[in-house]
Amino acid sequence: MLFCLTTTGAVDKLSDLQSRFDKETHAVGKLKVLDKLTDAQFEETRKASAAGDYVNAGLIFEKYRDNIRACFDLLRKQEPDADRHASEYRHLELQTRRGLREVEDVLITTPPDLRPPFEIVRKDILEMDNELIRLLFPKRTPDPERVPPVPEAKP
Repeated sequence: MLFCLTTTGAVDKLSDLQSRFDKETHAVGKLKVLDKLTDAQFEETRKASAAGDYVNAGLIFEKYRDNIRACFDLLRKQEPDADRHASEYRHLELQTRRGLREVEDVLITTPPDLRPPFEIVRKDILEMDNELIRLLFPKRTPDPERVPPVPEAKP
C-alpha cells in the first residue's frame, strides 16, 4: 500500500512539474523548471527500467526530448544571440549532455527489440546538443585557403 502511494505521489509531482513547465512563457523560467522536471523524469525512468518497464521509460524520455526542444526553440526565439546569453545556452547544453548519459545508461539494459525509441531520442538529443555547441562556439575565422602544390619542373 505504501509503495502505491509513493508511486502515485511521484506521478503527481511529475505531472505538476510538467504543467508548470508548459505554462512558463519565458525561456529562463522554463530552464529553471526544466531542472526540477528533469530530475523527476530521470528518477521515473530509472525506476521504470529497473522494473523492466521499458515502454514507460521510453515515453518519459520522449517527453524529456520534447521539453528540451521546446526550451531550445523558445530560447532561440527570445534570446537569439548565444554570445550575449551564453549562460542560458550553456545551461541547456549541459541538460542535453545529462539527457544523453541517461538515455545511454538505459540503452545498455534495454532488450534489442525495444531499443529503437531510445535510439531515436538519443539521436534527436545529440542533434540539439551539436546545434547548441555550434551556437556557443561559432567558427570565428574562415578556413585557410588551400594552395595547390607547385608542380615539379620536368627536365
